[in-house]
Amino acid sequence: MKLLVFHIGADRYGLPLGIIRQVLPLMELKAVPLAPAAVAGLMNLRGASVPVIDVALSSGAAPAARQVDTRIVLVDYPGQDGGVYALGLLVERVVGVQDVPEPALAASGVQAAPFLGQVAGDAHGLVQLVHPERLLPETLRATLFPAGPAAATP
Repeated sequence: MKLLVFHIGADRYGLPLGIIRQVLPLMELKAVPLAPAAVAGLMNLRGASVPVIDVALSSGAAPAARQVDTRIVLVDYPGQDGGVYALGLLVERVVGVQDVPEPALAASGVQAAPFLGQVAGDAHGLVQLVHPERLLPETLRATLFPAGPAAATP
């Protein structure tokens, strides 16, 4: 399985390439007043407004640092209404793509965060899978992607 590897603090995490639509450079985001802290803002994607979530903040860490290797990873997010929505994930220290053999993946043994999955070890330590479809708490999902005929994938 190929993973896009990034960091939250000193720890490495990976998003399966198969769920990634696009990796974008850090861009200016529009602030969303009164939004939960994990909402980094809105980005303009070819004329469509796309919410961007700070993955570090969502995991309980400090906000993602805005630096040269910070990226916005665009993924398809399944809505409660069965629709698929564009969601940006703000991640820092993107180091590139790593091939992790599926047999090397094992349960982490800790179920503290519902969006974290299996782990694999290598010469650099552990890398843990991130499941974006489990990242948003129910209330935030309903706020960003209300059920109805509105927004679908741009």
